[in-house]
Amino acid sequence: MTKIGVLSDTHGSLDDKILDFFKDCREVWHCGDFGSIKVADLLEERFEIFRGVYGNIDDYLIKRTYPGILIFECEKLRVVLTHIGGYPGHYEPKILPLLYKEKPGLFLCGHSHIAKVMYDAKLQCLHINPGAAGNQGFHRVRTAMRFIIEGKEIKNLEIIELERKYGIES
Repeated sequence: MTKIGVLSDTHGSLDDKILDFFKDCREVWHCGDFGSIKVADLLEERFEIFRGVYGNIDDYLIKRTYPGILIFECEKLRVVLTHIGGYPGHYEPKILPLLYKEKPGLFLCGHSHIAKVMYDAKLQCLHINPGAAGNQGFHRVRTAMRFIIEGKEIKNLEIIELERKYGIES
């Protein structure tokens, strides 16, 4: 059994409330648009296992450190993680062939700033977009998710919603 925390679109800011929400997580996965290598470094230091992909706003340093797509196993579940991926029925054209080839049980992406969990019966895959954890963008609430993977099963999915902070961050 592995407890996972998932976030995306931090855009350079990471709230302590999200770190507290992830405190019992063995792994944390970031679906891109870190916005700052400092966010990645903090997550790397804090969690036993950290995985991330770069997003469309990330700079050369993040792109040198993290791939655009990650494919891995967690427990007995095949996972595909990327930033721009779409969602069931509306996948990004470049990602759809990869999903058919890899046959993941879990596909995660960010970019839209909209939290979404959908099962794709055609691909037999759960799609998760954790929404946006940072303050930059059009979203009205900041979100992140956590869940448990046990074997091939995904259980106990929870979301945290935080009020958006407006103004200049220190």
